[in-house]
Amino acid sequence: MIAFVAIFAFLTAPQMSPSMTPAAAPVHTVNTFRFQLAAPVARVAPLFGPEGERCWAGKHWDPHFVYPQPARDTEGAVFTVQHGPHTSVWVNTVFDLAAGRMQYVSVIDGVVLSVIDVRLATIDASRTSVEVSYARTALDPIHNDDVTAMGAADRDSGRHWQQSIEPCLSAAP
Repeated sequence: MIAFVAIFAFLTAPQMSPSMTPAAAPVHTVNTFRFQLAAPVARVAPLFGPEGERCWAGKHWDPHFVYPQPARDTEGAVFTVQHGPHTSVWVNTVFDLAAGRMQYVSVIDGVVLSVIDVRLATIDASRTSVEVSYARTALDPIHNDDVTAMGAADRDSGRHWQQSIEPCLSAAP
């Protein structure tokens, strides 16, 4: 549920050496993007769960559920995602299909904490507005540049998400 390609590229790139001088305080970024999909909220909403996202998020999105077992999209779900040498831990803090609201908290230990908030709204009977906000906080100032770059990638992710999700909406429900 990410600007996943950008995060994967960051996480597999060489990291800054501890001998480099970090900024005084950890960086915090907030970025939002919006797009529209040609389907009602009831059809769109399930695509924003960790399992539902498999349809469109790409080969690097492979959540492994800690809870629940068997895996299913639900509020309170806990899962991990591998990013090269790093593992992120995710918690689904809000999963309300009827209201079109999903929220996730993700942590890559020692690197970044992210809060991803998804809000869906009905435009009309066959169109949905999607708003996604990412708030990211570096957990160590040594990662400030990386978190700033993630934020920039987040801000520009709307078109990519829309183009990735549309084929999933074309498939039979």
